[in-house]
Amino acid sequence: MDLYDVMRTTPAVREFTDDPLPDQTLHRILDHARFAPSGGNRQGVRIIVVRDEQTRERLAELNKPAVRRYVAQIKAGQSPWNSLEPPVPTEDEIAATDVPEQFTKSVLTAGAVLVVCVDLGVVASTDQDLDRVGVISGASVYPMVWNILLAARNEGFGGTITTMAAAEEPAVRGLLGIPDEYAVAAVLPIGKPVKELTRLRRNEVEEFVTRETFDGQPFS
Repeated sequence: MDLYDVMRTTPAVREFTDDPLPDQTLHRILDHARFAPSGGNRQGVRIIVVRDEQTRERLAELNKPAVRRYVAQIKAGQSPWNSLEPPVPTEDEIAATDVPEQFTKSVLTAGAVLVVCVDLGVVASTDQDLDRVGVISGASVYPMVWNILLAARNEGFGGTITTMAAAEEPAVRGLLGIPDEYAVAAVLPIGKPVKELTRLRRNEVEEFVTRETFDGQPFS
């Protein structure tokens, strides 16, 4: 596929057919994705390929606490899990919130689930001393995550970046034997999409790019 076509037609895929994802195909996806950049080319990413049904069921369960808060905050009119304000719903209200199937089904039905981790000992977190949630270390892991999804699209497969299980990181570490110095960056269900989307809805460039300053003229 043409690069721009892949970029414009790679959706978040959460519904999968029963088609398998062969090891050979997955290896080819990862073999291309590994050329993503990372800080100092230190390549601190580790990926665990999970196919075991019981392990996937446990990962799906670990999604649920974060999903409950996510859904409860949306119902309360908040942007869920935002870094600037605490949840409006109470702990009891969050605990009583139902978990929509869409947040767990993909982990159970994908051809494979990739748990992507990053070594915190090698990423340069240049924002670690700022009074906000850190984001910079993601620059050394998420380019590979996106490369995986682009490569999967090129192979006729798809997936999505999920992060709900990361809120239960200690439990995920225990489940998969992940060392303490690694952070769980994403869980990627990968499989054959039920639907092949060819048109995505995204903001136009002029809506989020400006000239010279944050409130400058739209870039067009």
